[in-house]
Amino acid sequence: MYTPNHQNTSHTNHQMTNLPAPSNISLMWNFGSLLGLTLAMQIITGILLTMHYSAGITSAFNSLVHIARDVNFGWLLQNTHANGASAFFILIYLHIARGLFYGSYLYKKTWFVGILLLLTTMTTAFMGYVLPWGQMSFWAATVITNMMSTTPYIGPTLVEWIWGGYSVDNPTLTRLFTLHFTMPFLISLSTIIHMILLHETGSNNPTGLNSNTDKIPFHPYFTYKDLLGVLWFAIILVMTILLFPNLFSEPENYLTANPLETPKHIKPEWYFLFAYAILRAVPSKFGGVLALAASVLILATFPIMHVSKLRSTIFRPMSQMILWALISTIIILTWLGGQPSGYPLTTIGEISSSLYFILIILILPTISVLENKL
Repeated sequence: MYTPNHQNTSHTNHQMTNLPAPSNISLMWNFGSLLGLTLAMQIITGILLTMHYSAGITSAFNSLVHIARDVNFGWLLQNTHANGASAFFILIYLHIARGLFYGSYLYKKTWFVGILLLLTTMTTAFMGYVLPWGQMSFWAATVITNMMSTTPYIGPTLVEWIWGGYSVDNPTLTRLFTLHFTMPFLISLSTIIHMILLHETGSNNPTGLNSNTDKIPFHPYFTYKDLLGVLWFAIILVMTILLFPNLFSEPENYLTANPLETPKHIKPEWYFLFAYAILRAVPSKFGGVLALAASVLILATFPIMHVSKLRSTIFRPMSQMILWALISTIIILTWLGGQPSGYPLTTIGEISSSLYFILIILILPTISVLENKL
């Protein structure tokens, strides 16, 4: 057992090695360090790719072909960056799920900065999806940027301003490339703030109990645990890059962008499919955009709606069941987002989208109130 020598050390000592950490945190607490590693990997590979990338509608697609075929280890850089984006979102979703399951969202400042990080990461990833200038890149950019037209009064003007013209064209690609390059540095700054806020409170633990006595120093115990996580993550990522490099890719995007030929089924990358399914489930364009935004921003309501006396769902079996139902709903929505619309999938999408919001807004707080009375 580790007892800090200084008073209130968990609030005053920000040194990584001496940070008092709960002795019972599991491998589920590894995702934060893995996200930091993946972010660094994405920035490094991204900078190296920009040295050969050309942001023009006539040259972007061919520059990627050039990187893959002619640049030394260009294929490795490109596959690492593309699959690294998918790995980043897998880790983010696991990180959020752990936060919901164990009540980490009650550290409100850390949680809200985390939501900001999620939004900036999603924006950056969308812009990265446009850069190859394949068929799906062009049409996804057209569909997503068109959603801005629902903004009252200034909608159409805003879309033209983003496009830099009257359609998705060369200025659009240049602007998205510039933002895609600069935003990871903003994400890095937000990550540092996220970590500073976490170090002020200390990590939550699986039981959710605030114990200031059962603490051990971060190093060497959790340093080694993080290194083990890094090793396994590296093995899985390298296997994916070398054996299944196109596992998360969209075949349609290997065709150069053609504004005159619309793909049969326009869809974003897999990590946006749940939100895309919610967007499609609402008949009104404006309502769909609001539902899309709400599907992510609803995470901000968890600290406000938490009415249970207990933090973790380990001691709240009914809340735990609702969370698993929510995760199952998100998986169904992800599958639906990748399918063409039509009966019965449209109906299933509407039911699943409604269930997504009902589980969070109505059922989860109600169950918490009942558990308090039991």
